[in-house]
Amino acid sequence: MRLVVVLTAATAASARVMDRLTETPKGWSRIGSASQQDPVTLRIGLRQQHAQALEQAVLEMSTPGHPNYGMHMTRDEVRAFTAPSDASRDIVARWLRAYGIHPDVDNDWVSFSTTAAKADMLLNTTFSWYQYSGGGGPKLRTLQYSIPDDLCDHIDLIQPTTRFGQLGAQKSTIFDMHRIEDDVGLVPTKTSFAATSLSGEAVECGSTITPSCLKALYNVNYTAANTPENRVAFASYLEEYARYSDFALFAERFVPSAKGQNFSVELINGGLDDQKSSRDSGEANLDAQYLLGIAAPLPVVEYSTGGRGPLVPTRDQPRLPGSNEPYLEWLTYMLNLPDGELPRTISTSYGEEEQSIPQEYALKTCNMFMQLGARGVSVIFASGDSGPGNSCVRNTNNQTYFEPTYPAGCPFVTSVGATIGTNPERAVSFSSGGFSIYHSRPAYQKAVVSSYLESINDTYASYFNREGRAIPDVSAQGSNFAVYDKGYLSMMSGTSASAPVFAGIVALLNAARKTKGEPPLGFLNPWLYNVTHAFTDVTSGYGGGCYGKPDFGRSARWNATVGWDPVTGLGTPKFEILLKEAAPGVPNE
Repeated sequence: MRLVVVLTAATAASARVMDRLTETPKGWSRIGSASQQDPVTLRIGLRQQHAQALEQAVLEMSTPGHPNYGMHMTRDEVRAFTAPSDASRDIVARWLRAYGIHPDVDNDWVSFSTTAAKADMLLNTTFSWYQYSGGGGPKLRTLQYSIPDDLCDHIDLIQPTTRFGQLGAQKSTIFDMHRIEDDVGLVPTKTSFAATSLSGEAVECGSTITPSCLKALYNVNYTAANTPENRVAFASYLEEYARYSDFALFAERFVPSAKGQNFSVELINGGLDDQKSSRDSGEANLDAQYLLGIAAPLPVVEYSTGGRGPLVPTRDQPRLPGSNEPYLEWLTYMLNLPDGELPRTISTSYGEEEQSIPQEYALKTCNMFMQLGARGVSVIFASGDSGPGNSCVRNTNNQTYFEPTYPAGCPFVTSVGATIGTNPERAVSFSSGGFSIYHSRPAYQKAVVSSYLESINDTYASYFNREGRAIPDVSAQGSNFAVYDKGYLSMMSGTSASAPVFAGIVALLNAARKTKGEPPLGFLNPWLYNVTHAFTDVTSGYGGGCYGKPDFGRSARWNATVGWDPVTGLGTPKFEILLKEAAPGVPNE
């Protein structure tokens, strides 16, 4: 005990603040102190020895024309890049053991469980219970934490500490969802627009988007082989579970060639496959059904990741739920998969306001997305449904600013915005875009984004980071999708719909490359910005947000323009050209 007291005093005298929030994040309120025995589980991200070398290697293997293009790494090769030094592992382990904590070390991550009292001493802080006004369970968090000076060169972050987030850990990017009257068992036939395939054939889409409409619009005719190597996946959070019965109804109705096909589920961090859940299932059903709709008969996998599991109850806190980190848990699980079990394409339709994420957390998880790219995985994220932003208030100074989204702002994921209509497609008003506050603009974007910024001169210049990674990269239809949910035909809108559409297209491209003996596309973005002719430029419509802010009148708008723009990116896919570029010689049939 004396050793702990001495160490605590020394830590307090020589501690360096790793992260500090000036106030409780908006929407959150402190609801009580932690009891001394409340369990706390934390993860320490150790400093990687070769982080810059890994980033350079990933860019090289992802850039067409480079000698290393397509030379993806194995799991062990990536771990060699991300490994910390032996000194880092040793000094952190000794620090924890001095407090009676026995850590679990896995390459560059150290995990441990302790009590709130010990965590307070360890990090020179005070954990408390906080509640989000929008719902979800209370979280055990702190507004700042410190570590001894001699550990600062060895540790990137310790979380969950200052990571509050919203409503659990993520927010689905469904913008709107409602049931369709379906008394006669038919999709409504009123025509709101007609899709025209590139061959000139008009296809009636009606008032509802379906897989056949999307495939005609983007000229997707290629059918890939149903093999495990070609599987396409999506991530589910917030206790949402795709339903087998709804999947079957959707296949029978809209993808009859896939009738009888099902999806598989892998459980992570206490995630479930609850087919009788009374909770929302719209997001998960949307993802599963439109991956099938575009990419059938490719195998579809759902990764159901828990993130708000119950805390082990104590006498002082018998009912408060615990808190953990779904992205970290999900990414750790994925990166630990054997090479042959990784899907080549993953779609995720969740996100948060970037400023709600500690910078250290955003950078560390972006590094983990980069590691997936190093292993040949294409990671797709929805860009969000708030245009330039919702409240548009910067937390640090309460000034007006545009709100980019996370993880879409990570330069190692592909961000997808939303469109509506045809002849021409136009930006849909909810489609999010903008410029990251944490990530600088990558080289693959500089030419097209610089042209855009020159075109708008100093418009909105004080409200966004002109040097930031630009969002989104591409776009796809995102409004009025027919989805079966709990046995009813529903209509859903959001970049939640756009992401699986584009992911399905990428999955087909990866499958086509396999037939030619080529590696998967992996990290997509350098390739995408090298084949801009494979996208239909969207030049009308806008993404609106910041409603009611006096700075903008009625609202702020990112307008769709010629070339890249922060609402539709490069535009919508021309599949036959993408196929020709990705897998020359493979027919679109």
